[in-house]
Amino acid sequence: MNVDHVLLTRFNLPTGGVEARIRASEHWLANRWCLFERYCAPSVAAQVGADFDWVVYFDPDSPAWLKDAIRPYVQRGLFTAIFREEVPRQTLIADLRDVVRHGNGMLLTTNVDNDDGLAVDFLSRIRAAVDFEERRALYVVNGLVRDADGVYLRHDPENAFCSVAEPWAEPRTCWDDWHIMLGRSMPVVALDGEPGWLQVVHGENVSNRVRGRLVSAEPWAHLFPGMLQDIDPPGAARIAGDRLLVAPARWTRDTARSTLRRMAIAALGKDGMQALKARLRR
Repeated sequence: MNVDHVLLTRFNLPTGGVEARIRASEHWLANRWCLFERYCAPSVAAQVGADFDWVVYFDPDSPAWLKDAIRPYVQRGLFTAIFREEVPRQTLIADLRDVVRHGNGMLLTTNVDNDDGLAVDFLSRIRAAVDFEERRALYVVNGLVRDADGVYLRHDPENAFCSVAEPWAEPRTCWDDWHIMLGRSMPVVALDGEPGWLQVVHGENVSNRVRGRLVSAEPWAHLFPGMLQDIDPPGAARIAGDRLLVAPARWTRDTARSTLRRMAIAALGKDGMQALKARLRR
């Protein structure tokens, strides 16, 4: 069975409202490119046993320095850079057909944000799970979250590193819906095991924050080469404090946020939720 696997990343696609100004700013672009080069691009380049293409979307009005920085990656063949003001579904499908090898059988699309990283076996694990011929969403449910001070083991069955495998006949891709909502329209495959992804919490995150339980990075360093070596091992006292006090508080906060978000989506719908988020940011 032919399977075309495409990794998808939005780098700085234009968006409306407040986010448009943020993503167009030199400060945001410079910081985000540093994160992309520090975590995202090296982790994709390090993938083992995976046959895939990578499409990264950029704003056509990106500054010259960013276009120059992109060029070496394109020349190496790490990703295909596409400059568009928007990417409706039919345009996305046409772009995918331009980059894939087969264009028949199954299409497997996987989302990765431009400031996050993948375990070296992430894409091969996703591909190995595609032993079916109908549309399904796939999630590697375990990952790591890191900030400047620590690494946290996180179980998230609807995380942003979502994939969709489906026949090429009428593809919808992993961008068909928010990652927390794909399971409403298709069956879900949950892939357990070692951490498969790394979320990086930094000063410009919109919704990501530290989640999970504090752990030593050492057992997972081989999965994320070069991405965890600057984190000092937490001492026993710090881990105990996290288990007893901090982690339960994080769990309570995250559960409350998740509940409110789902209630808002149910009441307002996606468009209404987007408008509410834009008003809150303003």
